[in-house]
Amino acid sequence: MSKEQILEDLANAVINCKADQAKAAAEQALAEGVNPVEAINEGLVKGMSVVGERYAAHQVYLPQVLVSSKCLYAGLDILIPAIPKDDLANSKKAATVVVEGDVHDIGKNIVKTMLTAGGFVVTDLGKDVPSATVASTVKDNGIDVLCMSTLMTPTMDRMPEIIDLLKENGTRSACTVTIGGPPTSPNFASEIGADHRDNNAQDCVNWLKAM
Repeated sequence: MSKEQILEDLANAVINCKADQAKAAAEQALAEGVNPVEAINEGLVKGMSVVGERYAAHQVYLPQVLVSSKCLYAGLDILIPAIPKDDLANSKKAATVVVEGDVHDIGKNIVKTMLTAGGFVVTDLGKDVPSATVASTVKDNGIDVLCMSTLMTPTMDRMPEIIDLLKENGTRSACTVTIGGPPTSPNFASEIGADHRDNNAQDCVNWLKAM
């Protein structure tokens, strides 16, 4: 099978929500000597980018995005371990988190998927995470990008709290901070000292990659 066909199979597996196909195509890529980074970027990432663009254009909906993300990870689980450590060392490190007091993590999970598809090494802190834990993770792991989200207005105050903690531990200047969630806004991001706020995961990752 040609490299082009394998890459197309990887992309289509994500677009068409076929986890078994993603796994099989990833295994085929390694068996045929395709560079795993190329297989990810030119196969899985292209497929997820199509899904992300369709989601942003309201052509597909959240359930398909979530299923596509599972297919993406089915392929990544095979390809990432085959990437030389030196290549991973050059990747930007990102962390995703839902702030303390909030357990709604669908948006965060989409951002995590899009970041991974965009070539970031992602630490997913989960949901309802104490501010001090977030700040210490950024410091201890050399995180380059922190993506915070919340669905509820009462928990928005955790975001400036985390930014203040990053300033205290000396990591704020080296870490790009993005926020998201319905109650947030670009004005709120500016007020609390965040770098960016986006309406959806695809736009967030596009902005980060442009940076």
